[in-house]
Amino acid sequence: MNKEKSETKTIKHLSSKDIGMSDPRARLKALSDQGSNVEMDRNIPPQRYYRSGVEMIRMADMYMKDNDLEHAYILYVKFITIFVEKIRDHPQFHMVPSKDKEQNQQTLRKIIPKAEELKKQLLEQYQADFEKYLEDAKEREKIEKEKLKQEELEKLREEEERKNKQAALAAVRAAKAAMSTVVTSPEESKLKKVPSIAQKPLISLSTDIAAQTSKEKRTPTIDRSTKPSVLMSDNLTLRDIVLPTKLMHNFLMVAFGNTMNNKETCGILAGKIERHKLVVTHLLIPEQTGSPDSCVTHNEEDIFDYQDQHNLITLGWIHTHPTQTAFLSSVDLHTHCAYQLMMAEAIAIVCAPKYDETGFFILTPEYGLDFIANCRESGFHPHPTKPPLYMEAKHCKMDVTAAIEVVDLRRK
Repeated sequence: MNKEKSETKTIKHLSSKDIGMSDPRARLKALSDQGSNVEMDRNIPPQRYYRSGVEMIRMADMYMKDNDLEHAYILYVKFITIFVEKIRDHPQFHMVPSKDKEQNQQTLRKIIPKAEELKKQLLEQYQADFEKYLEDAKEREKIEKEKLKQEELEKLREEEERKNKQAALAAVRAAKAAMSTVVTSPEESKLKKVPSIAQKPLISLSTDIAAQTSKEKRTPTIDRSTKPSVLMSDNLTLRDIVLPTKLMHNFLMVAFGNTMNNKETCGILAGKIERHKLVVTHLLIPEQTGSPDSCVTHNEEDIFDYQDQHNLITLGWIHTHPTQTAFLSSVDLHTHCAYQLMMAEAIAIVCAPKYDETGFFILTPEYGLDFIANCRESGFHPHPTKPPLYMEAKHCKMDVTAAIEVVDLRRK
């Protein structure tokens, strides 16, 4: 009972933001909401969702091995939301092969209890974090009170010294006034000496400050950012995607023939998770048909089989603009939407060799992603330009030492 009162008293000194971020159940709910906030795009075939589900679980398992429980839990919740609540509403759901549905159901039977167990672990971890946060808040409050007390004492000392200086100055002025009013004859001056008033030596300002500083006790400084790092995390922050610098050069070499014939070429960026970063390790070139302003892939099962065999996840895509600059067309925007809905960090790279340009893009998370997901137009069509639908992918990091494996799956 006393502990509850003490914690309640401490909470009063926390901001509403701190409470929301540190309360265990509020934090867990925020994770669940992030995972369940999934919108189905009816323009994306349901088979693509089933394929993405396979990669989703693969990625979640990677997170579990890395002890990144939060990202694993988000992916498990997203998987459950898609395949328990959403997928049946897709207009093409009846076209999904029965074997894919059965495999998905088997995965669900494993994932649902796994997610429940992970939920308990996270709640225990958040409770421990919260108790530690309360202890830190009490300590910060204690330090703050001590600092205020020291500041008040310092003010009193300064006021007392100011009064003492004023009194000393007043005494000096009085003594000078008294000396100027005393008149004596020459004979008296020989016999008497005018009594002098003992004068308290004045302390210079610089000396006074030095003395004052030496008397000060060192008061502990307060670091207001001492909350646990997990409480300060920003859900909108994208993890870095590490790209080998030679990726673009190697891709342009593969695409050279098509580029010379004014045809687009595309490839899939695949890789893995390493220390909370997404690392592109493979460039997969699928069977495809190109035109001056588009590229259509075929036999996508070849890509899926290769990724399954090598335990790779999809991190985005890359394509050329043989005669145009580096930008995302309306068709490109819809193509990339499918990637970014499955992974927020997924990128679209556009290589424009004629203009020696390379663009690294994502749909704007606060506007473009939802807009394109809800757009029912197909083919090339106009979109509003403001607010912007896409932006530069600033979470891309180039690595000159990283290797890239190019896998050409085209049947020649």
